[in-house]
Amino acid sequence: MTASPRVRLRPATLADAELLDEWAASPETRGEFNDFGEPQGRPFREMLAEGPLLDENHGELLVERIEDDRPIGTIGWHAVMNGPLKSRCWNFGISLIPDARGQGYGVEAQRLVADHLFATTDANRVEASTDVDNRAEQRALEKAGFTREGVLRGAQFRAGAYHDLVVYARLRNDPA
Repeated sequence: MTASPRVRLRPATLADAELLDEWAASPETRGEFNDFGEPQGRPFREMLAEGPLLDENHGELLVERIEDDRPIGTIGWHAVMNGPLKSRCWNFGISLIPDARGQGYGVEAQRLVADHLFATTDANRVEASTDVDNRAEQRALEKAGFTREGVLRGAQFRAGAYHDLVVYARLRNDPA
């Protein structure tokens, strides 16, 4: 679908279903900031049997390392309405497997997803939020061209408590 020098984003296929279910069931793979303590939803085999995990308001792609064609995570987005239709923006989240973290793959994938959403939709804004304690993700978003905008106090319930989130965004006219 779209690629940088080291990673590509591509739709998941039925052949990826077992791996995606394995990742979804693993707290280690989800990581502390993506583990909401909820049971796994529908099996990926069922969802992928209906087609790619893409529609006009949502999407989820695999992040794949180019050097060995190895899937190393997922990146997904959903529409957020800040007013009438022309005010729609995209909010995305990423999850990489533990041995792919801290190597810049997330920076590349986040830049790619924003570029993809700007190229394929008329949205003016792509945003992401992360826990105030997730310094690695904050650095990755900044390196990917996103601007820190502020803190959403008590916005996310995780691990039995409400947590503050830092909001980042990139506008269509911002330099990548």
